[in-house]
Amino acid sequence: MQVLVTGASGFVGSALVHRLATGDSHSVIGAVRALAHGRAPLGAKYDAVQRWVELGDLVGAELAPNLFVDVDVVVHCAARVHVMHEVDADPLAAFRAVNVNGTLKLAQAAALAGVKRFVFLSSVKVHGEGTTGAGPLTAEAELCPADAYARSKLEAEKALLELAAKTGLEVVIVRPPLVYGPGVTANFHSMMVWLNRGVPLPLGAIGNRRSLVALDNLVDLLTICLDHPRAAGQAFLVSDGEDISTTQLLRRLGVALGKPARLVPVPHMLLSGAGALLGKRAVIERICGSLQVDIDKTRSLLGWNPPVSVDKALAMTAAAFKKRC
Repeated sequence: MQVLVTGASGFVGSALVHRLATGDSHSVIGAVRALAHGRAPLGAKYDAVQRWVELGDLVGAELAPNLFVDVDVVVHCAARVHVMHEVDADPLAAFRAVNVNGTLKLAQAAALAGVKRFVFLSSVKVHGEGTTGAGPLTAEAELCPADAYARSKLEAEKALLELAAKTGLEVVIVRPPLVYGPGVTANFHSMMVWLNRGVPLPLGAIGNRRSLVALDNLVDLLTICLDHPRAAGQAFLVSDGEDISTTQLLRRLGVALGKPARLVPVPHMLLSGAGALLGKRAVIERICGSLQVDIDKTRSLLGWNPPVSVDKALAMTAAAFKKRC
């Protein structure tokens, strides 16, 4: 099977490329926005990639006419990602240009070329920012995106399903929560920096419940979605299968780092008040809020279970972090 992976040098895309290219059943085409000086990305994880192609920004650039030659499946990981400090004057338009229009452009070309399946990496954020007493989210739960990024992902999902109905292209949607693993950046990386430095954190009394997904677990599911006959036309939630609180996460990550977490038990209400005074209410609510997903559909329909435990994934993440320090 020949698989084209977009965003092939990104966090998820590069891990998927490595998994597929080093196996026995797939040949891989790595698609990136631009090749530096016309050369493929460097690193052992890219050595087995069959060929590399440039996609440009997926908005104005023309797709190469031979892009989909002999391609069976496209896994679309490339996206304009959610950012904490948006600078674009019209964020929704910017997200739509890449995540909706660019995705549809790629999928239309793939369908026209006879590609069988299009696997789309979406986000759990299409369901909203959190869960309450109603219980974990299911893949059929209400869709209520709260920001421009999530809206663009949901609009892309709908556009892809409409295209599938018209062309017969098999669309598979995967909605991950926060993804972590070796090389993770952003807030997860910041947590490791704080823990490694022994910084006291006021997060010792957070009783929330959050679903996370290790990079290896997400890649494993994406691999299953390439050709599983029951995946076509479906949307799947994915997680490690164990929900933990922010406090538990920090403690277990501290163990993985060999730096026991120095956590101060500050009540949620005091944290919220401090966040409001500092203009960081949204950040505090993300840290303290719950977001749980139910992966029973993914398990039953695809026969899939997360192969890597939370503690093993944290150990691998911590080892990669310490190696780079």
